[in-house]
Amino acid sequence: MSGIVVLTGRDLHRTFGRGATQVQAVAGVDLEVPAGRLTVVRGPSGSGKTTLLNLLGGLDRPTSGQVLLDDGRVLSELPEKDVLAVRRERIGYVFQSFGLVPVLSAAENVEVPLRLQGVAGAERTRRVAEALEMVGLARHARQRPYELSGGQQQRVGIARALVGEPDILIADEPTGQLDSDTGAMVMDLLVSLTHSRGIASVVSTHDPVLMGRADQVVDLHDGHRT
Repeated sequence: MSGIVVLTGRDLHRTFGRGATQVQAVAGVDLEVPAGRLTVVRGPSGSGKTTLLNLLGGLDRPTSGQVLLDDGRVLSELPEKDVLAVRRERIGYVFQSFGLVPVLSAAENVEVPLRLQGVAGAERTRRVAEALEMVGLARHARQRPYELSGGQQQRVGIARALVGEPDILIADEPTGQLDSDTGAMVMDLLVSLTHSRGIASVVSTHDPVLMGRADQVVDLHDGHRT
């Protein structure tokens, strides 16, 4: 499966505001995201990285241009209920702020996507345990986010993103709140899982140290691919 283009951005534009206050966050970006490859989107703050990832992940719609799936559907033009289904069934998300539910344990946080998918209880338990083992946190299943380090919380976030077995992973600055050593560890985990599971991964970062781990680098500046 590796190398098959799973997600395509075609002449993507996204503008916010009107008139004198209009901002063009993404301007004419083209890219292809292959399975089993890590695509890194890099650029300074305000370059359009988050906006581009939101478009690719179906969290936002382009002002013009298209996001295409490998099954021929245009994600950016689907009805909202169909976009939600694609996001639930095919895409995993990892956020810079971790995005964990404070009152839930690590295992319960990881379980959330499976509940949304309607996975049966015994199967949920098995897959949650496997996901936490995958990220090295099997012993921390009952701990809540405030009892975990930043790196551990982000690994819970990765387990949650992948427990539903998506074929697309969108990660927005996943190491942004981590120290360099912990960030490198998290990035290595993402690379390993991308390659071993054949996932089409798109990761944004402004950290040049992480570029060497990418299979493909997309440079953004003021919304343009350079």
